[in-house]
Amino acid sequence: STTPAWSYWGPVDGRCGERLLDLFDGLDFQPAASSSGANARPLAAAVGTSDRMLLYHFADKDDLVASVLRVSTERSVAEIRGLPRAADVGAFVVGFWDASLTGQLEWCQRLYVEAAALGLLGQEPYVSVVREANDRWTGALAERVVEAGCPASAARRVVVLLDAAFMGLQLDLPLA
Repeated sequence: STTPAWSYWGPVDGRCGERLLDLFDGLDFQPAASSSGANARPLAAAVGTSDRMLLYHFADKDDLVASVLRVSTERSVAEIRGLPRAADVGAFVVGFWDASLTGQLEWCQRLYVEAAALGLLGQEPYVSVVREANDRWTGALAERVVEAGCPASAARRVVVLLDAAFMGLQLDLPLA
């Protein structure tokens, strides 16, 4: 397709057609596809191509990594929004913790942590992508805690505390 694909972050590089984004959207990313982009082979194999052909569709390796991070953010936000409705904030926190330990949400969060660490070092595209991810992530969590009974005026503080606590707890978990 010669028409650029669009997503919440704007137009995608013109060489990257909608078909490739569709492949990303349907892909069950594996933990081996790390955000550092050190090895694109697992991701390329998952979409049925070589790492060189996969990179051809992006401006460079950083563009590929940024795209994977953005797809991961979309997935994690969808997972948060798809969690069962909770009776109260405590029940939401327990359900969110349980969900964050398995499946796509676990992988998306691990990928985010890696990207956030690189972003803290000032490395692009991680700084910009992590900033975008933070906005989307905190917005989705704030919606859910308000839905669970948290006053809207306190939602941001609750989300910052929840995010910091989960991040610390997750860093203590084994990687495999």
